[in-house]
Amino acid sequence: MISAIKNTGLKFFTPLLLLLIFFSCDKPKSENISSTNSDEIISITYSDIGGELGNYKIVKVTKDSIHFETGITNNKTHKEWKSKITPQIWQRITSTIDVKTLDNIESSPSKQSVDGMDETFQIRTPKKYHAYVNAYADTAHYKQLQQLKDQIVNLLPEEYK
Repeated sequence: MISAIKNTGLKFFTPLLLLLIFFSCDKPKSENISSTNSDEIISITYSDIGGELGNYKIVKVTKDSIHFETGITNNKTHKEWKSKITPQIWQRITSTIDVKTLDNIESSPSKQSVDGMDETFQIRTPKKYHAYVNAYADTAHYKQLQQLKDQIVNLLPEEYK
């Protein structure tokens, strides 16, 4: 009976520990946060993750680069693409976002638990980290995220679109 209690505790503790590790591992690498402009965007991450086979597409854009990863965990396929971007491209991407209205956007529940895909946006400014899951359900405020997504997808090579 005692070993059953220990196993139950481990079953609860292990996922909690994994979640803590996951959220603590994605610290910004030496992103320049010395800006005094709290509305300046430092980085943008857009992802589609989920499905029965464990599909994923993750794009991270910073002032000077774009990094794209895609794959299927079920068959262990993985591809990556990286490229430098110009200040003009960064300006075009970030111009679709009004940082002052980001707090109005609402996320929706995850669909991964039913083998669905979750669309996630993460926008980092010097003062705040904004994260949205399946915000497309917020039809009143999603437009700027859709425009951001379109700008990001347009940067990707044809074989990754």
